[in-house]
Amino acid sequence: GGARARSGGKMASTAAGKQRIPKVAKVKNKAPAEVQITAEQLLREAKERELELLPPPPQQKITDVEELNDYKLRKRKTFEDNIRKNRTVISNWIKYAQWEESLKEIQRARSIYERALDVDYRNVTLWLKYAEMEMKNRQVNHARNIWDRAITTLPRVNQFWYKYTYMEEMLGNVAGSRQVFERWMEWQPEEQAWHSYINFELRYKEVDRARSIYERYILSRALAVLVLVHPDVKNWIKYARFEEKHSYFAHARKVYERAVEFFGEEHMDEHLYVAFAKFEENQKEFERVRVIYKYALDRIPKQDAQNLFKNYTVFEKKFGDRRGIEDIIVSKRRFQYEEEVKANPHNYDAWFDYLRLVESDTETETVREVYERAIANVPPIQEKRHWKRYIYLWINYALYEELEAKASKRTRQVYQACLELLPHKKFTFAKMWLLYAQFEIRQKNLPLARRALGTSIGKCPKNKLFKGYIELELQLREFDRCRKLYEKFLEFAPENCTSWIKFAELETILGDIDRARAIYELAIGQPRLDMPEVLWKSYIDFEIEQEEYEKTRNLYRRLLQRTQHVKVWISLAQFELSAGQEDRLQRCRQIYEEANKAMRSCEEKEERVMLLESWRSFEDEFGTDAAKERIDKLMPEKIKKRRKLQAEDGSDAGWEEYYDYIFPEDTANQPNLKLLAMAKLWKKQQQENEAAAMDPDKDIDESQT
Repeated sequence: GGARARSGGKMASTAAGKQRIPKVAKVKNKAPAEVQITAEQLLREAKERELELLPPPPQQKITDVEELNDYKLRKRKTFEDNIRKNRTVISNWIKYAQWEESLKEIQRARSIYERALDVDYRNVTLWLKYAEMEMKNRQVNHARNIWDRAITTLPRVNQFWYKYTYMEEMLGNVAGSRQVFERWMEWQPEEQAWHSYINFELRYKEVDRARSIYERYILSRALAVLVLVHPDVKNWIKYARFEEKHSYFAHARKVYERAVEFFGEEHMDEHLYVAFAKFEENQKEFERVRVIYKYALDRIPKQDAQNLFKNYTVFEKKFGDRRGIEDIIVSKRRFQYEEEVKANPHNYDAWFDYLRLVESDTETETVREVYERAIANVPPIQEKRHWKRYIYLWINYALYEELEAKASKRTRQVYQACLELLPHKKFTFAKMWLLYAQFEIRQKNLPLARRALGTSIGKCPKNKLFKGYIELELQLREFDRCRKLYEKFLEFAPENCTSWIKFAELETILGDIDRARAIYELAIGQPRLDMPEVLWKSYIDFEIEQEEYEKTRNLYRRLLQRTQHVKVWISLAQFELSAGQEDRLQRCRQIYEEANKAMRSCEEKEERVMLLESWRSFEDEFGTDAAKERIDKLMPEKIKKRRKLQAEDGSDAGWEEYYDYIFPEDTANQPNLKLLAMAKLWKKQQQENEAAAMDPDKDIDESQT
């Protein structure tokens, strides 16, 4: 048989080898099709068309115990197979346990839950389903055991604690529920857990226990140091409202006071102070309310105290007087200024406004504190323009100490501190030295005043300092000191004409005419002067007052050697006219003649015209007709001319008209004057001819006449 099988196998293989294998069809077009079909699309279409939909199994009716046991066996085998395939899918375990529970197989369901917990003990749903099954079947001790294991294993899952405490409370086991809450609180849970515990105690009228829970809720003791547990302000407010609700008003006030002390000034919150103030308002403690609001407004930044200020305003409108409402407005402005100076400490205008507000109605110490804060903001650059506003902070500070606070010692300290702060080598402020000296004089301390002014002149001499010091000594009638100061002043600023004049006037008042004249001579001999015309005029007026007419004339002649200004000539002529001598008119006329000759070479024709007009006024008042006619002949002709203008780049900028004066005395201008006169005569004749052509009868009548 074996041989036949082998021979048969060989024959079959030979026959197969002889068979022809079909050829594979060759694809000529290998380009991809326009519509691509994926495996996902095939599966989706199959599901849509329900190609693989199986019919539901037929319903079974179990009629005896054997069929039931067989059904249970098959079902358990299915569940076990699913669990064995994937142990980590907890839903399979829960379905299995719930199925066993539906069959009242509680012990089996427990076993399944325990097996599931061995797989994943962190699954919250598993613990909940397990405990709910025990509670549903009234297995209280089993449920307690499960909850206890759950909160021990997962103490941060609040749901376990809530359900455990609720179960104990529903069973009437208040002590057990309290014990569970206590275990929960040891873990320092979230805010809602504490409130649940407090509400639990309040449901059984245990107010003292609720108060102790609030205390633990707010603070916990560790190593004899209060450690913050829940630092939120609202927790303190809830605690205080709890005390207020149960009519423990003293306890509520104590809670608010502890909260204020606990948070201090670093973590102030407007909600705490608003709640505190409203509590005191309910207790009719209006003064305490006002103190609370003011305390908070003085320390909380404005942007964080909008609600606080709004409530304070409402309170004052309800219970306050006009003074209280004004205080609110002042507080609001104070907040604004505080924010401004915080944003820019070198904004001195904001400091001035703030200080003006503070000085209006505040204690002296508060004002001093604000002044100290203001003057601490020294300008960073040592340039006088940056210090001009800053220095007035010191001035106002000193004046406040002297006039308002009546503290002369502090005033002196303020002045001295300011003068030490100023960089006198670069610049100084004369007003500060003078104010300090005047303060010392008001304090009847003349040596200190003189010492201050002497120090100022030694460190940083200025015109204003010299003038102030001299004025002080003049008021004290210390003329020798004034002379010395003027000498120092003129050594420092010899070009200052006002100082020379004041020095000479001082000597004149003292009756020392020779010293005054010598001072004037020294003054006009200086190579550089800031106002020489004022100095010469003062010297001339001085000689006129002394009725030294010859010396006055000599001064005028010396001045004319330096300048040929028309005002000097006119002033000399008026001096000669007012000198009161017999030949005053002749002298005055000679001056005008001399001035006119000297002014012929002057390029400024307006000055020459001014001189001739002054001369004509003189002749109109004192001269003869011949003299008047002579002056009229000297007066120039005023003509209009045009000249070409050029721009800065050299291009033409048009023409402009101007007036020029042609004087008859100028021989070079005689041809021009003759031509001008002939032109005027021709124009007059032309006008007459035109008038005659327009009215011929008039010409006949005139000719007959």
